[in-house]
Amino acid sequence: MRRREFIALAGNAAAWPLVARAAASQTRRIGVLMNLAADDPEGKKGAAAFLDALQSMGWRDGHNVQINIRWGSNNLDDQGKFATELVALAPEIILASGTVSVTAIRHVTHDIPVVFVRVADPVGAGFVDNLARPSRNVTGFMLFEYSLAGKWLDLLKQIAPDVTRAAVLRDPANPSGIGEFSAIQSVASSLGVELRSVDIRDGGEIESTLAAFARSPNGGVIATSTATSSAGHDLIVKFAERYKLPAVYADRLNGGLISYGPDRIAPFRLAAGYVDRILKGGKLIDLPVQAPTKYELIVNLAVAKGLGLVIPPTLLATADEVIE
Repeated sequence: MRRREFIALAGNAAAWPLVARAAASQTRRIGVLMNLAADDPEGKKGAAAFLDALQSMGWRDGHNVQINIRWGSNNLDDQGKFATELVALAPEIILASGTVSVTAIRHVTHDIPVVFVRVADPVGAGFVDNLARPSRNVTGFMLFEYSLAGKWLDLLKQIAPDVTRAAVLRDPANPSGIGEFSAIQSVASSLGVELRSVDIRDGGEIESTLAAFARSPNGGVIATSTATSSAGHDLIVKFAERYKLPAVYADRLNGGLISYGPDRIAPFRLAAGYVDRILKGGKLIDLPVQAPTKYELIVNLAVAKGLGLVIPPTLLATADEVIE
């Protein structure tokens, strides 16, 4: 080997550690705080959609980006612990799923940009002042607008016209539950339905609550978005069916009679787009909070038959999916 080539090669070799360190310094860091357990099917689908969308934009976990995920519940104390852990890792941006998750993060930091999904009322929760131009460190994708909740009661009356009482299941720890109940309450009088707000803190309360409610006739159930995310999905469906209570759900649940709500996975993919733009230098104030543009109506005819209900043809005609 010629002396000049050897010197050049040696010089390059000496620079290798510097090159490696430079490459490592380009690794970006993202935090993810989920308000669902790690084994929750919807949570897993949402996280996978987020990661897949990021990869399609060139961000590969373990290569040019490091993604740290914390799984939890809708419990603010638990989320507070995980939020503290994530912020200590110094991420450049955090994806937060749910109102409680965003609340927990904002208790720890007001500086790290936060992109949220599954939040019903970001203005009422104090996350943003202006949906079009969020001026704080938070933006994202709304779960739905509260007016949607009134539709749940309307659907309940359509499928079970004899209903005069409705138990509205909600999570008392989630501020969204208040807004949802208010929207339902605004249409209750015109539909001739008396409402009962039922706080669901854990799965153990569901059976006793629905059993007691079913002792009087003409009852129905509305499982709001906060109820189905905080308590066992399967338990709500199971006991509504056991006690012959027609029920409308905010989320699509296996065995549920009827559900009406937005696509829960799509916002995770959209959030990846916002994360990508911020990592590339985009300003959060230029990323407006967005609401869903499409809602899905799903009807389960087998469950309706078991409850002795006949679904109106006009309702079936507007359903996005009918389960036979």
